Order: sequence, then structure tokens, then C-alpha cells
Amino acid sequence: MSEYKTVKKQAFFEYEDRRSRFIGAVIPIKTEAEAIEFINRRRSETFGARHNVYAYILREGNIARYSDDGEPHSTAGMPTLDVIKKNGLVDVCVVTTRYFGGILLGTGGLVHAYTTAAKMAIETAGIAVMKRCFLCSVNCEYTDHKRLEQVLCDNKAKVVDTEYTDKVTLKFTVPEPLYDTLLENTVDAMYGKVSVEILESIWADSAEVE
Repeated sequence: MSEYKTVKKQAFFEYEDRRSRFIGAVIPIKTEAEAIEFINRRRSETFGARHNVYAYILREGNIARYSDDGEPHSTAGMPTLDVIKKNGLVDVCVVTTRYFGGILLGTGGLVHAYTTAAKMAIETAGIAVMKRCFLCSVNCEYTDHKRLEQVLCDNKAKVVDTEYTDKVTLKFTVPEPLYDTLLENTVDAMYGKVSVEILESIWADSAEVE
């Protein structure tokens, strides 16, 4: 897998239907333990709510789980899971809290409400396309600092940290397919005075590295 989609950040969206309040909450996750922690946290934060419906999908192990949390079968958890799947997302957990307003919505009404809350929470969070990147390090003299930063930027790299000691050390990310070109261009532009070191391979939001 060279890329995958998840949400950019935690987000909330509140929706009302016939006096029932639905609060969709979404968060990016990496493990099932993080999903369970988020679900339990939402339950404690929304004490007095009638339902806390959830669904999550994990890339690792291809895990997908959901719960109607007391709503009629397949009216809440499954529609929430379907929203995640239709957006092509993984490593994401959605919890929708319902404060009952006294009016029954019926099967169709519940599906619509939970679908809307999940869909709008995800839209509020924004979608990140994650790509494989190298996290790298490179040293240079103080006089070459700005020039090196510009060369990295011109080659689709993103500087994520700068350390100032006897030399300047830049840490940056670059999409893996672009690394060889970046390396060649950087060495040429800096007249062979720098050496790039790959620290590790990571996932990064493509909007932040290209």
C-alpha cells in the first residue's frame, strides 16, 4: 500500500432531528485500544445521553467494528460504518451521541440521522491522504542554511525540525518515490558539501509534503 486515507483531526458536528440531538465525533486512530479509549471517553463526556453509537476501521489487521448501542438493529452502527467505508477511510473512529427528544424517528429516520451526523463530522475533520515518506536529516554550515532550505522545498520536501549547534541540522520529510531525485538535486545544488541521511520511513499527509 503506497497510500491510504484517514481524517486530519478530531472534529464534532451537531445535528437535530425532531428534538433529538445527534453529536457526531470523529478522531484519527492507530490501534483498537485508541478506538476503545475514545468511545469510553465520549460516554463519560456525554453522561445522560440515550445512546453512543460507534464504528471504526483499522488499517492494521483490516479490523472493522460497530455498535448500535441500544438503537434498533442496523439503524445506527452499520450506517455509520458505511459512511466510513464510502469515504474510503481507515484508522478512524466515529462516535455519534444521541440525546432523545421524546419523538420516535422510525427506522428510516434513524438511519438518516446517524448517517448525517457521521458524514458531517468527517467533512468537518477533513480527509488526509497519507503517503509513505522518508524522514531524513542533513547538516550544513550556517552560511548555507537558507539555500539548503530552498533546495529542499523546491524538491517537494518539508522541513519539520531545525537544530542549531556548530552546524545547522535540518530534519525533513519527502515522499519515497521522490527521494532519489531530491538527493541528486540537493548534492548538486550544494556542490557536494552536504550528506543526506534517511532516519526512518513514515506515513505523512500528502498535503503537507507536496
